[in-house]
Amino acid sequence: MKKKYIVSAIFGILFFIVMIMVKTVDVAPIGPEGSKIGLSKINKAVHKAFGVNESWDKITEILGVLIILVGLVFAFLGLKQLIERKSLLKVDKEILALGVLYVVIGLIYVIFEKIVINYRPVILSEKEGLEASFPSSHTVLACVVAGSVIVLAGKYIKKSELRVAARLVLTVLLLITVVGRLVAGIHWFTDILAGALLSAALIALFMGVIEGFSE
Repeated sequence: MKKKYIVSAIFGILFFIVMIMVKTVDVAPIGPEGSKIGLSKINKAVHKAFGVNESWDKITEILGVLIILVGLVFAFLGLKQLIERKSLLKVDKEILALGVLYVVIGLIYVIFEKIVINYRPVILSEKEGLEASFPSSHTVLACVVAGSVIVLAGKYIKKSELRVAARLVLTVLLLITVVGRLVAGIHWFTDILAGALLSAALIALFMGVIEGFSE
């Protein structure tokens, strides 16, 4: 359990290091309307290499919805337990922890919408204009929701073949979504990297909490 917390802390520190570098290292106005981004050379090179691909944007949107639907299965399971057991305290601790994790994701999203680290490399809507881009919310959502379900699969999916298949499918969806967001070109490379690091920190923390329940 302690190892998971240490891993979580390491990834969390790496996330903050990337965030600080994005604000302080090699900052240049390479974004739309002269918006500035740190690590500009690598961000510009990666963005130029992939360009903007609307098809991948739509694909990752769909995959994101699929992953959310998987996460909602546990929300309905928690609601079912609450109704049957007539007490929130009697709902499985793992499901309650999952609910807290999803709330944390929501709070992180709100925070980085208010505290803008950098803007997208493209303007998706003239009406919306510049939009916050750090960290990639799709990356965080896909990694954390899919990752948390993969963690809980051992407890809630009894058949080993089905459990392995579910974990494999979720892993593939996760990877396609993360890579697809980069290929779509609507995020800087550091947005994706930061999203992956933050997700790893949250999942490692969640794993530590889940392991604690069985001790």
